[in-house]
Amino acid sequence: MTNISIVNRILESASSAHQNLTPAELVSHAIINGEGLLTDTGALMADTGEFTGRSPKDKFCVVDAKTENTVWWGDVNNRFESDKFEKLMNKVIAHYAGKKVYMRHAYACADPRYRLNVTVVNETAYHNLFCNNLFLRPEASELANFGTEWLILNAPSFKAIAAEDGTRQHNFSIIDFSRKIILVGGSGYTGEMKKGIFTVLNYVLPQERNTLSMHCSANIGKNGDTAVFFGLSGTGKTTLSADPDRKLIGDDEHGWAEDSVFNFEGGCYAKCVDLTQEKEPQIFDAIRFGSLVENTRFIPGTSTVDYANISVTENTRAAYPINLIDNIAVPSIGKTPENIFFLTADAFGVLPPISKLNVGQAMYSFISGYTAKVAGTEAGVTEPSATFSACFGKAFLPLHPGKYAELLGKKLKENPNVNVWLINTGWSGGAYGTGSRMKLSYTRAMITAALNGELNNVTFEQHPVFGYQMPTTCPNVPSEILNPRNTWADKDAYDAQANKLGNMFVKNFEQYASGVSQEILDAAPKASQAN
Repeated sequence: MTNISIVNRILESASSAHQNLTPAELVSHAIINGEGLLTDTGALMADTGEFTGRSPKDKFCVVDAKTENTVWWGDVNNRFESDKFEKLMNKVIAHYAGKKVYMRHAYACADPRYRLNVTVVNETAYHNLFCNNLFLRPEASELANFGTEWLILNAPSFKAIAAEDGTRQHNFSIIDFSRKIILVGGSGYTGEMKKGIFTVLNYVLPQERNTLSMHCSANIGKNGDTAVFFGLSGTGKTTLSADPDRKLIGDDEHGWAEDSVFNFEGGCYAKCVDLTQEKEPQIFDAIRFGSLVENTRFIPGTSTVDYANISVTENTRAAYPINLIDNIAVPSIGKTPENIFFLTADAFGVLPPISKLNVGQAMYSFISGYTAKVAGTEAGVTEPSATFSACFGKAFLPLHPGKYAELLGKKLKENPNVNVWLINTGWSGGAYGTGSRMKLSYTRAMITAALNGELNNVTFEQHPVFGYQMPTTCPNVPSEILNPRNTWADKDAYDAQANKLGNMFVKNFEQYASGVSQEILDAAPKASQAN
């Protein structure tokens, strides 16, 4: 059964089938169906139900001849048998019978050379609106002869029977790379669809197209130079890539091909907890008619969203087309990057505010995907905690992280003028609780200097543990903060802390060591084991 025949079977058995509706039509359907309410800005507000975030333990990949020796099996990629997938898929197809369904053609990858056509079938109008907003939107003239490559079957109200269907519990997100189908059931969290396609691209592009898939934001300067920003939550990725002097390519998922950096998506899925116009004006202003806000609540007696209300979840979200943001690149494509920034919020106060990485260090840092969280409120927890996420998106990697790092290294060697910078937006002068957070104005000044080439000819010194090259001067930044050791009153305490963090990197990296090159292994921090 082909993917097109699956879609046709679903459309024929549905009580009503709605294809490629406009955002206005979808909003109208959602309200009539009781799926959501209009906010005072015109955005649709809907709840995702039981699940307000991804469910990583319920994410599976079908194991077959194609995936057996290519997928990085383990805690990220759980095996699902091919015959069980077939049976579960047929159950989901039967589940649509007699129901309203919403079908949509969309695609991923803004560079037409890498385009991936996707057809989505949804049970609800608001899920279909999400797909309209997050994926790229074909021209009306393309719809009649749209060539479906991948199919997403999204059935939130279908609940699996774990013992019978092979799932862990009633919800599931399963990717079959051979059939080119993503099956999502039992969960109304819309992000499962977005991240399903990202996982697909993380499998296809590096192996088949020599293209590095990246969990990052990207922008373009007035001179056409492209910059890429990697960073886990809390590191400042969204804030620092939203530069009024540069056009945004995209805020979350990109590919680095032979001669381009391109957005995978056609929209943004932004966190909106505590959102204000002052803090995030672009996001705030984009939440208007056609946009979707999830799991939020109104200020009592009004239709104004109370973004401080986290009674449903802290993971409140807004989904909107990228064209609702000012100052975007059209199309969402840039050239080969000139600067790459790895952002970290180091709560240990060890890493330099800016440092330059060689190719080996870039690959090692890419796999490490480090940031740190501040000390919690739990009794007795007084130290920061290190957080590592391979390639800044471990949960979405179907291949061993070493595959992505090696491709990054290959591209850096092919383009030797690309600069890779580590930016610490975290603490200086001591760890969290003793030191102070790096001023945003200094971080912006350092990134601006790097983008403008003002650090190309300055003097650098080497960090004793991590080996990174630290500039001794930077325009509009006090020189004394550029070497983090200088900011600590107790130099011995800094040395001990640097060794401690270095050993955390080494310990974390053990899980990847067997799948990477010696060049990457040689870039490990030179930390004393005694600490």
